[in-house]
Amino acid sequence: MANRWIVLLLGLIATPLMAKDLQVMLEIPRLNVAEYHRPYVAIWIEKEGGGVATNLAVWYDVKMRENKGMEWLKDMRLWWRRTGRELEFPVDGVSGATRAPGLHTITFSQGKAPLGNLPDGEYKLMVEASREVGGREVVQIPFHWPPKKNETLEAKGESELGKIGVKLSQ
Repeated sequence: MANRWIVLLLGLIATPLMAKDLQVMLEIPRLNVAEYHRPYVAIWIEKEGGGVATNLAVWYDVKMRENKGMEWLKDMRLWWRRTGRELEFPVDGVSGATRAPGLHTITFSQGKAPLGNLPDGEYKLMVEASREVGGREVVQIPFHWPPKKNETLEAKGESELGKIGVKLSQ
């Protein structure tokens, strides 16, 4: 009987604590326009009182010769003013290629870059998109971190962005 308790206790000690996840679901709508360009997209987290907590993803034309794609990052004006101009590109684990229309899902885990160890508090998930020969749009979703329960929060863009969701997992 004592051996079973020791095995059970060792199993509990050896079991890692479950990391909390933040999953972002982002829809890039298919637009019926004469000249379509994939949007540049920035995804970041802001503290409730203002200030950037962390950059999660920046999608831009990373394959353009001589890094010319970086020139248009500033068209995502809100993100650029708040944090983008301070970064050196490409940002490891954050920079990525532009995405085609459709639903895209990316998951971030507590303790791992770029989410890291976000302190307890109120935040806003920020998503900004800008498209050449197109428009610009920002969508935000307030949330509490770490999550007290599993939940999915949603918002919807009007032009450059479709449905935006953030799924919080304990």
